[in-house]
Amino acid sequence: QVQLVESGGGLVQAGGSLRLSCAASGRTFSTYTMGWFRQAPGKEREFAAAISRSEDSTYYADSVKGRFTISREYAKNTVYLQMASLKPEDTAVYYCNSRLGTFPWGQGTQVTVSS
Repeated sequence: QVQLVESGGGLVQAGGSLRLSCAASGRTFSTYTMGWFRQAPGKEREFAAAISRSEDSTYYADSVKGRFTISREYAKNTVYLQMASLKPEDTAVYYCNSRLGTFPWGQGTQVTVSS
């Protein structure tokens, strides 16, 4: 069973940057397209970014395209989300999972962007 632990969130001013990490334990991590999702207060969880298992394809929601970059490091079983030019509307709890939400959700990491 894969377990996911997100970290790297925090409070940042608008225009700032953060890098989120998602450490996965257990087997099969490398065989999945992995994604980042986010859930703002009072809203449903939404897709933000994904990266294929071969790393040759990345996918982004329109709202983050050009500002966020997803990557993965197989040696560390970790997926990253580099976030730049952050906006207050990026404030949310960020989660990682397979693109289809296959694994149990982790606790997420809070990102708060102040204006």
